[in-house]
Amino acid sequence: MLKKTWDELADKALAGSCLTTEEALSVLQSDDEELLPLMQAAFKVRKHYYGKKVKLNMIMNAKSGLCPEDCGYCSQSIVSTAPIPKYVMLDKETLLAGAREALARQAGTYCIVASGRGPTERELEQVIAAVEEIRATMPLKICACLGLLKTSQGERLAQAGVHRYNHNLNTSSGHYASITTTHTYEDRIGTVQKAKESGMSPCSGVIIGMGESDEDIVEMAMTLRSLDVDSIPVNFLNAIPGTPLQHAVPIDPLKALKTLALFRLLCPSKELRAAGGREIRLRSLQPLALYAVNSLFVGDYLTTEGQDVTVDHQMIADMGFEIERYAVPV
Repeated sequence: MLKKTWDELADKALAGSCLTTEEALSVLQSDDEELLPLMQAAFKVRKHYYGKKVKLNMIMNAKSGLCPEDCGYCSQSIVSTAPIPKYVMLDKETLLAGAREALARQAGTYCIVASGRGPTERELEQVIAAVEEIRATMPLKICACLGLLKTSQGERLAQAGVHRYNHNLNTSSGHYASITTTHTYEDRIGTVQKAKESGMSPCSGVIIGMGESDEDIVEMAMTLRSLDVDSIPVNFLNAIPGTPLQHAVPIDPLKALKTLALFRLLCPSKELRAAGGREIRLRSLQPLALYAVNSLFVGDYLTTEGQDVTVDHQMIADMGFEIERYAVPV
């Protein structure tokens, strides 16, 4: 495919038109030699909406393991034998310390994540107490990721000051049953919609590398476009020993970059994040991801390590990008 055609797809995205399935597949299946013009096309769209700013997010694993769900990718699930820390919801002071660490890493969004099917009343109250104090004392956006959500729970989180709620679709509708059986794809769609109805910004993303087809990846991106989520984390499977997907065939760095370019072209105005697994799947090509994404997680993930935050800061600077500062009135 010629560079002019990638430019045409970028112009189509900027005009507000959705790529066809054929056009989307052509991005994923493009020749490796076309990578640089493809990334330039993605950057044309990214720059239009976000310039050269990069948003940083930090995760706090607020409750680890002890999960009754059977998600095949997750070291915290009931079917996992991975040797991970297991603990109940962290106390308020520990969550506040995490928020201070997020500020130290120059993150604008602090993500409080808990394992489990959904929050108990006690867990919800613990998170709300921490969020209220963080919002009163620190210039941070708060994202919560607590599992399947009831509308009333979403309203309470929003009232406490949670800006965003994350609940990933993870994969396509047709591939979902091969990844998880203890809840449905429709359950996840419902939680995204409830988060939006509650007044929080909806965040939902995917995990690439779980045996899905190119058609599945296109469906994921188009579904997130139709749901009109505000933020899309694109994770790349870290095949953790002891999980059902421990032997999954990893995708290569070039395919990972093409996937990020596709999400930018299909969801042009959305916050697009290179999320878990970027370090091990993009490897030395991580800097090129910034031509498509405008957001990164910094620090560690839930049960796996990220790279040192100073490396991320240096990568952003070396590429001529700039960390976006965000100040919430306190």
